[in-house]
Order: sequence, then structure tokens, then C-alpha cells
Amino acid sequence: MADGKGPVTLQDLLDRTLSRTVKSLGASAGAIVLLEPDGEVLTLEAIAGVPPEFLRPLRHVRLTTAAPDPIIEAVRERHLVWVSSGEDLARRYPKVALLLPYSRASAVAPIASGRVVWGALALMMSSKRSSELTAGERRAITSAGDRIATLLQHAADTGQRLQPGSDSGHRPRFVPLTSPARGDAATQFATRLPEGGCSLDPRGRITFVEPTAAELLGESVPHLLGARLWDAVPWLNDPIYQHHHRDAVISQLPTSFTALRPPDTHLHFELYPDRTGLSVRISPTCGRHSPKVPHAGGTEPMTGSARLEATHHLVHLAGALTEAATVRDVVDLVADHLLLSFRAQAFLLLVPEAGRIQVIGHRGFHPEFVDHLDHQPLPWYIPSVPGLATGVPSFFASREERRAACPADADIDDGMAAWALLPLITSGHPIGICVLGYERPHSFTPDERTILITLAALITQALDRARQYDAEHQLAHGLQDRLLPQTLPAIPGLDVAARYLPASHGMDIGGDFYDLIRLTTTEAAAVIGDVQGHNVSAAGLMGQVRTAVHAYAIAGATPGEVLARTNRLLTDLDPDLLTSCLYAHLDLSHHSAHLATAGHHPPFLRHPDTRTHIVPLLPGPLLGVDPAAAYPTTEVALPPGTVLALYTDGLIEAPGTDLDTNIAKLTATLSQAGDLLDGIAVALLDQATPSGSHADDTALLLLRINYTLQDTDLIAS
Repeated sequence: MADGKGPVTLQDLLDRTLSRTVKSLGASAGAIVLLEPDGEVLTLEAIAGVPPEFLRPLRHVRLTTAAPDPIIEAVRERHLVWVSSGEDLARRYPKVALLLPYSRASAVAPIASGRVVWGALALMMSSKRSSELTAGERRAITSAGDRIATLLQHAADTGQRLQPGSDSGHRPRFVPLTSPARGDAATQFATRLPEGGCSLDPRGRITFVEPTAAELLGESVPHLLGARLWDAVPWLNDPIYQHHHRDAVISQLPTSFTALRPPDTHLHFELYPDRTGLSVRISPTCGRHSPKVPHAGGTEPMTGSARLEATHHLVHLAGALTEAATVRDVVDLVADHLLLSFRAQAFLLLVPEAGRIQVIGHRGFHPEFVDHLDHQPLPWYIPSVPGLATGVPSFFASREERRAACPADADIDDGMAAWALLPLITSGHPIGICVLGYERPHSFTPDERTILITLAALITQALDRARQYDAEHQLAHGLQDRLLPQTLPAIPGLDVAARYLPASHGMDIGGDFYDLIRLTTTEAAAVIGDVQGHNVSAAGLMGQVRTAVHAYAIAGATPGEVLARTNRLLTDLDPDLLTSCLYAHLDLSHHSAHLATAGHHPPFLRHPDTRTHIVPLLPGPLLGVDPAAAYPTTEVALPPGTVLALYTDGLIEAPGTDLDTNIAKLTATLSQAGDLLDGIAVALLDQATPSGSHADDTALLLLRINYTLQDTDLIAS
């Protein structure tokens, strides 16, 4: 045991080495992360200076994670990794910056002996320090990793190998960097804090409190001592205040906030951290401005209200993007949210297309610049920042910063003075880049960077999904346009009107089809049908059905035979989709029609005196179900002036409505419509979709014989 009451364990030696390394290098915290026996997962073994619960993302890290990670890099590549600041972390390791959005420098060294890699030693340092490690610091960090590796190797050689993660209840050890004796608490407090207040350990427990501070907090000294600040003072139990504490502990930078002590007293809290804890100055505001606590680099963190507002936009955008179907939907949503929540003045969304830039969305940039940018060869305009193609974002607070990082782009003037360039990466491949522009120089805080990186991931998923949707949508519509008749044949003695409306939502394509086939000078066939589904497969099968029906009709088959032969063909193809179809053989000279149906809705029939009803048909099964199915035929008289209306289910079915009621309304509409077939078609579609929105595809084919028996010889000639 490390307290002298028992033998010193391997864990004691590791903790001592970690504590000494942190203190000797002036680091604020340190951690030992070890590989589990399977060699696939890194587990947090011990941590000094920062409570383990503050670094939960480090508890278990899978070594095969594809996203860049400084600990994984140190273990895989067996070299020291230095991250100079929170901004550097966001540039090189954006996914890690999302999980640990704190402003601090860090160094990670591999723990290795010979060919064996045991894990990594991670140290956190103030971002105020020099941006580079000295040669002496590098040697000290590397030596510390080697000492830990020696301890682990010796334990393994003597049969006492450490087994990280073998215990499911394993919790990382917290190594204090100072003696817990309370006698030193007041001294530590005095050396850290310019004025009175209270002192907290890294976990937030109160180790010293002045009577004045206790009075301001409204609690007694005994009640406060030993308790966490937000547990002892209920009105401080707010995630925003706890975030300030965690931020100060990890970043080792002063921070401040103002809180309301009920009912109407505002208190100002200033937190001054070091690796042993925090000193907190508490003072009433009394209408005066409290002294400003400095922040590294002059960059102010987002206030609680600003962070909540940005988070609100993040959640709102995430929800809205789940409903965005097309690329245009994604572009409009992203532009509206980003410009509003980040107070930017310009927005660009670029994608690579055949080796050139394609602008798929923009706001705020001059149209001349956008026109000049569109279709430029890659990588024009997109700065050649190292790692951009692998998902590393870039933030330029001024033109000078951008010019220094990307000298090749110095001559490009887009009218902006600051930029955030967020690459959109999916499965390791770039699909585009989102650019935010500011008309004035703008320093991007760590909070802003973190939220923007998170948004970029959401935009990537939505854009990738929308581009696939658009591509499939375009392909399917092109296929459907080619499969549906471009024009219907003009047949003397027969008036025809046809309409096709795609669904208002979803893929907007389906298997609805219709056709008019000239058989002889006095005979024609009308076909309407619906293939199950709304995708390319449905459109493709629709084309096969239409072609088959056309061929069998031209061959002279009767209506029942046409459907029976088409049914056998579909059964052999086994398309896994059901198809309904109505076939009508029109005899213009005898004013009649012979109809057969394969599970399709029967047509409307309007007599010359405007009486209207549904034609009763003997039903047959859907196509593609039973290869031996028969399809009975029904004869219907069609005196001149009679209107036969064939349709698909989109005309009579709508969510939340009654089918019989819809049919009754359409029957009345058809009865009262005028004589022009185009006018009748418009009236029927308006009745079916009064709002203009339709949930399913709709096909409508109207037919009317317009001559008498005496016209037959004239037509035949």
C-alpha cells in the first residue's frame, strides 16, 4: 500500500509516476490509458488532476476507430503527439473536440517496451504556454512513458501482469496532486485568489469557505464544507454553472459567471484554477460591473444564453433535416439556420462534380462571384489546407490568417473577412464543403467550433441522403416518362382525354400506367393499371406490363386472354410486386365495350342523359398471383355521347376519408360536368384533391364514342 501500511502495488507505482510527471512538467492533469488484453480497446486506468467523470469519453476507446484521435495515433504510430490548443484539437481531431470542447494543450506519448505497446500517457497543459514543446519537455514526457512501460513489463515478467478492463466494474483511479489535509486548504486558497471566497477541489467539493462567502450563499460554513458547491447550494444546481466549473478545471483558465440567488440578489462568481483545485471569488453585483476575468487569446466563450440558443438551433436543424427529402430542402434549411444562429452574412454549399466545383446553394455572396465560382476546376477557391479532404475543418478569423494558411488563394476576393470551412465527409470520402462567411473579422470560440463541427456532420448525412434521393428520383422519373405513352393515337370516332399526376410526397413515382391501342379502323383497346410500390422497380415492372398487354392486344386476344397471358408472364418473372389492371376492348361500330379486370377498380360510366354509375364487373385476381387464373369478360353498351372513365386508386382513395363517400362525390361530379373531356378531367381531379395535394399517384383515362353506325363506311374508307 502507498500509505506505508502494506506492500507497494503496481497501481501505487503507476500513480506515483503519473503524479510526479504532471507536477514536474507543470501540467494541469494527466492520465494513463492502457490496452485491454484483446488489444482492441484502450481503457482509462488512472487520472490525476481532473476527476474521471469529467473525461468519460476516454474511459473506453476502440483502437479501430476511424476518426482521427491523438491517443489512438500515439499508440498506433508509436510517437509523441502534441496538440497546442483547443483550436488545434478542433482542426486535427474534430470528433475528439466535440467530446472534449475545452481550451487546453495536450501531449500524448506511447507507453511501449520493445515490440509491446501497452497504451498511452496523456498530459493536459495550459493553452497559454508556448505553442511548441521544448526538447527537454519532449524527453521528459517520453521518459515518463518509458518508465511506465518498464513497470508494466516487469509486472508481466513476474506473473503479475495488469489486466485493464478485465473487471466489468472497473473504475479509473483518481490520483490527487496535493495532500488532502485541510490545514493546507486556507494556504492554497490565499495563494490562488486575489480576494476572499471559497476553495474547491477538482471535483467541486468545498475545502475552505469564508464566513462572508457563506453568508452570501445563504448557507452555514459547516453545511458547505465537504459538500459539492451545487449540492450544498440548490440554486447553483444548474448544468450551465457546472459546465463553467468543468471548463475551468480542464482548461486551467479563469472563467466567470453571474447567478441569481432567490429572490432578487445577483452574485458574480470568478473561478481561478490550478491543478490542486479552484479558488472562487464571490461578490454581489450591486449594479456595478464586476472585473473582467481574462480568457486565453482574448477569445470569450459563449455565454450560457448564447450556448443555449446555439444548441436550440442545433436541435431544431437536426429535427428539420430528418424531414428534408431533396437537396434543395437541405440547402434552404441549412442556410436559414446557420446564418441566423451564428450571425454570419454569407453561406456557400459546394460539391465536387466531374472534377469541378458545383454550387448547389448560396446566400450573401455577390452573384458575380458565385457565377464565376460555379464549375471552376477543383481545387479552385477551396483552400489547400492539409487534411481538408479527410474531414478537418478550417477557421480563419481574418484575411491575414487565411492568406498565411493558403497563400495560393490570396488573389481570390469573395467580399468576406472571416470564414468557417466545414468539409462534409461520409465514409472517408468528401461529398462537399459548407462555407460560412463574415463581412468583418470574427474570432471563432471553441464553443462555436464545436457546434459547427457537429452541424457539419448533420449536414453531411442529410446532404448525402438527399443527393441519393434526387438521383433515384431523376432516374425513376426519366424511366417512367419513357414508359408512359408520350402521345395517344388519334382514332376517328373516339374522343380521348388522359391525365397523370404523381404523388405530392415521397419519391413521386409509381407504377400507375395507361395506354390506348389502335386495333383496327373501328376497334381500339384502352388499358389502365397500377403496379404496387413507388420506386424504380415499380416503374420498370409497369413498363413490362404495358408492353405485354400491348403485344397480346395487337395479336388479337380477347380481354380475358390478354390479362391471362400477361398474368402468366408476370408469374414466370416473379417480380415480387402485385399489379392491378383493367382492359377494355372498344367496338366503335357497334357502340360497345368488352371489359376484364385483374383486381382493378371498375370504371365510371356516364350515359348521354348524364346518369352516372360504377360499372359492375366480374372480378379477377391481381396479376402475378395465380398462373392459372381466369379473367371473365363483361359487355357494356356505349351509345354515342357515353363517357367511360378509367382511373387508378389515387382518384378515389385518400388518407382519413371514406371510400364510399369519395365514390359518391366523384359520381356526382362526373354527372354534373360539362361535355368537354378536358373539363371533365379537371373537375374529377379537383374533386379528388381539393387541397391540390395527393398521397398517391393518379392516372385517369376518359373515352367517348362520337359517331353513329352510319359513319362506319366513311371511317373505314
